[in-house]
Amino acid sequence: MAAPSMGGVSLPRGNGQTVRLPRGASLTDLAERINAQPAALVTALFHLGEMVTATQSVNDETLQLLGAEIGWVIQVVSPEDEDRELLETFDLTFGDEEGDEGDWSIRPPVVTVMGHVDHGKTKLLDAIRNANVVAREAGGITQHIGAYQIVSELEGEERPITFIDTPGHESFTAMRARGAKVTDIVVLVVAADDGVMPQTVEALNHAQAADVPIVVAVNKIDKEGANPAKIRQQLTEYGLVAEEYGGDTMFVDVSATTRQGIDDLLAAILLTADASLDLRANTEQDPQGVVIEGKLDKGRGPVATVLVQRGTLRQGDSIVAGDAYGRVRSLLDEHGNKLKEALPARPVQVVGLTSVPRAGDTFLVVEEDRVARQIADRRQARIRNAQNASMRKRISLEDLDAALKETRQLNLIIKGDNSGTVEALEEALMKIEVSDDISLRVIHRGVGGITKSDIDLALADDVIVLGFNVRAEGQATELANREGVDVRYYTVIYQAIDEIEAALKGMLKPEFEEVQLGTAEVREVFRVPRIGNVAGSLVRSGTIVRNSKARLIRDGAVVADNLTVESLRRFKDDATEVREGYECGIGLGSFNDIKVDDVIETFEMREKPRE
Repeated sequence: MAAPSMGGVSLPRGNGQTVRLPRGASLTDLAERINAQPAALVTALFHLGEMVTATQSVNDETLQLLGAEIGWVIQVVSPEDEDRELLETFDLTFGDEEGDEGDWSIRPPVVTVMGHVDHGKTKLLDAIRNANVVAREAGGITQHIGAYQIVSELEGEERPITFIDTPGHESFTAMRARGAKVTDIVVLVVAADDGVMPQTVEALNHAQAADVPIVVAVNKIDKEGANPAKIRQQLTEYGLVAEEYGGDTMFVDVSATTRQGIDDLLAAILLTADASLDLRANTEQDPQGVVIEGKLDKGRGPVATVLVQRGTLRQGDSIVAGDAYGRVRSLLDEHGNKLKEALPARPVQVVGLTSVPRAGDTFLVVEEDRVARQIADRRQARIRNAQNASMRKRISLEDLDAALKETRQLNLIIKGDNSGTVEALEEALMKIEVSDDISLRVIHRGVGGITKSDIDLALADDVIVLGFNVRAEGQATELANREGVDVRYYTVIYQAIDEIEAALKGMLKPEFEEVQLGTAEVREVFRVPRIGNVAGSLVRSGTIVRNSKARLIRDGAVVADNLTVESLRRFKDDATEVREGYECGIGLGSFNDIKVDDVIETFEMREKPRE
């Protein structure tokens, strides 16, 4: 049944029926689902005050606004649901499934280390696995996720434990949250000499939201001023009550420097896993898991660190991870040693993908390379549409005049050493808010060195290229220098954020504020040939300055504004300024409506400093 919409546009009335659309769908996609003409939907949205082309990605709110107007319930499918539906078309599923009891085996616990920046998380892991990671981190801050497996001993039995080291800087909140989603146990590191800090609470919230057991490692107990008892008391406010206080949370005092308490911490992790969790996985199902990080290796190409969650990943498997796919050419452990297979809860590096997947992407193994490619292509299209929709700024008819005026935009290209870092940096930069008429747009992001094609893209518009732990390569450096492309290199994320924020503030139009200079009371009015009326005045406050702006006030009301002190005299001499308590003659140019007892107020407009 067709129902007329605004402007005489005829559209099929939905009568409350539901239409499911992927995030970032276009009006053409909607038209196909409801059997309508895309042009009719464009016109309908125009009458609702939104200007969108038929093939443009549309954000969720606009789709739902249009749906409500024409009687359809628009249900925007989440990426997770869409991914599930996509896999179902290939008779695939993601997640734990039932299987024969004989196929299930005990797996190691996956432990995520969290806590406030500089409380010693990475040093603690360093002590656990005897590998100096901190020395390789710029500014001593962990800037990507690493996954490692160590072997501990409990009651004479060797037990492996998988550790995920999440970054501590607040810019990596999203990555840290992602770490909590793949973990079984959280080790919350709190410095005994510092106490509970904002990121400690933030990490605790992530862990509690993921509903995982928490073991508290009270670090730096060897330092002067350390007070482990204070930490236990502080954390009771957040629901973590130590076992010695009658609670169920294990607290372990450790020192990453002296290695004191490390064995106790590992034992506490294993005891917590045994008491609270049933850690088993099906080793015979199709391998699936999560990408922990991705990077571009010069010798091996795209390399993804993945955590196998079920099944057994083997060399030669056809794998799809996010929008990347390929055949597993080799499997490497955290030390670079080759593995033939990776069992559940085993972090492993995968070589052989076509591109670098993003941190947090799911991976799965399929039977054929063709199926892997099709799934990856569809995921890539979905991600691209969602990004286009989120980048599109809504412009209503009321805003058209403002939109047509000059709005300034800072364009960026972000390249980094791994996908998690690039994603976190982009997210942090997009949160910078300076002004409504200044926008920030990331036109390209990627993993690996800055290439000639990046510089070519930067030349198309005024683009700043950010390199995070990567450099420009050969021809790219020459081209950037020759064409004057602004390429900036960073190794610490907050330096990049501070500089881009400063650049955005520099693009702002200057703001001015009025500063009063002085006031003068008119005592007598003189008529001067070729000049006009001159106010014989007494300066009541401040200073009257020649060529300053002025306004005339009579009986408390402004008679004239936007005047200028064109002449200023002390007796017969010209003056540049006259201070409080002195008499002077003030000429306001061609303005002659001056009377005795009027007040002349002078001021200047000064640029406001940006905060």
